[in-house]
Parts: sequence; C-alpha cells; structure tokens
Amino acid sequence: MVELLNTLFSDVLSHRPHEPQWDGRDIFILSKGHAVLGYLAVLHHFGYFDAEKLATFQTNGSDLIAHPVKKVALGIESSNGSLGQGLAYGMGIALGMRKRKQDRRVYVLLGDGECNEGSVWESAASASEMGVGNLTAIIDENGFRNDGPNATYTNRIALTNIWRAFGWNVVNVDGHDHHQILSALQQAKQVADMPTAIVARTVKGRGLPFMENNNDWHHNRITGTIYEECLKALGESTGSELETEGEFRG
Repeated sequence: MVELLNTLFSDVLSHRPHEPQWDGRDIFILSKGHAVLGYLAVLHHFGYFDAEKLATFQTNGSDLIAHPVKKVALGIESSNGSLGQGLAYGMGIALGMRKRKQDRRVYVLLGDGECNEGSVWESAASASEMGVGNLTAIIDENGFRNDGPNATYTNRIALTNIWRAFGWNVVNVDGHDHHQILSALQQAKQVADMPTAIVARTVKGRGLPFMENNNDWHHNRITGTIYEECLKALGESTGSELETEGEFRG
C-alpha cells in the first residue's frame, strides 16, 4: 500500500502540506481504515506533522488512533471505521467539485476484501451512472481479508471484470511498481466521462519475509526485537542501513 500512497502524494495529488486546507487541493480518502499507520507514516514523510506528533499514535488524547479521524490540519480528510463507506463519501465530494466547476480530483483507496461490502457496489454503480470522471478508486488487491484468503470466502470473479461491468475505466498495475502506478494515475486524469478503478496487485507484508502473505500480521503487534529484525530486513532489501527517528515504543 505504501508504494501506492507514495506515488500518489509525490507525483499526482495536488496538495500543500504546509497549507492543508488549501481550497484547490485534491482529496484522498483511506477507506480501508485499518491501514491507518501506513497512511500516517506517509503524511509525516510529506510534512503534515513531525516525528514527535507521529509518536503519539494510540496514546491518550492523541489525534492519531487506530482508524482515521478527520482532521484536515493533519492531512486526514475523512473519518473511517466501518469498511465500505469511503467510496460513497468520495463520490459525493467529487460531485460537489464538479458542480462548482472546480478542477480538482478525489482518490479513494479500498481493500479487495472491503469490496465484499454492498455499499461499495452501490457507490460504484452511481458513480458510473453519473459519469463522475474526477473520481479514482485504487483497490489494494493483496488477496487477503481480516479472517483469511479472499478465495476461501468469496467467488473468484476477477475484480477487474467486476469494476468494468459496473461501467468504470479499469487499469491493472503491479502495486509495488512506481512507474506502473504513476502511469495509471496519469491515465485516470485523461478520462473525463467515467470514473477510473486502478486494481493494484500487491503482496501483503512485502519486504519482510516473515510477514509476506502471512495473514497473522493483519493483527500482530511488533515487539522491540521484531522491530530490529524489520529494520535489518528492509535495509538488506534496499542495500542501505536504515535510520530511525526516536526510540521504539511497543
């Protein structure tokens, strides 16, 4: 997921971290809210808040908790808890932009497991019917949901085919390939008469061998020892020694 967000925020999204309420900004909505920690890391990286603020995650009184809570000053555009809500919310914002004749866009990141929610498809049908061309859905297709592999619980019709059947412009990408992601996001901006769905194939836990495709890590908590193992594994994969800000807080 991080590659998707990094590409969006670095190369496509119109935003001003030091002026987060800028009227001309594009809107990003994290619909798979349980992935909030990765989202917060990206917001920190792009300057929405400092490391000290990030370190308050899940502490009493913090704005940064286990699911997004709307606080535009921190770059968080919507609250999220129950899955399946973000696309409808994003569609409404996109329609408002179009009605006001604003050259702005909305991006919504969903999980593939989340796409089992009926509200996702109600929103998808409505967005297609109304030709909401300034709306882009990015689907993180890692093959897992909360309680196991998607294929164990649902039919195996390709998400690509379903989104296309709902009247969306569909682009398939490797969700870890910056160039493919960027190309898809740029293509979406060229399609004015229909919304775009980018189906991004990803590996859950990529970069950490003991986490890859291991659904136990949908919930597991990182200890100090595991944290050091993560840094070592990521450093070896990038060919560099990673530096951290502050101390580990388990």
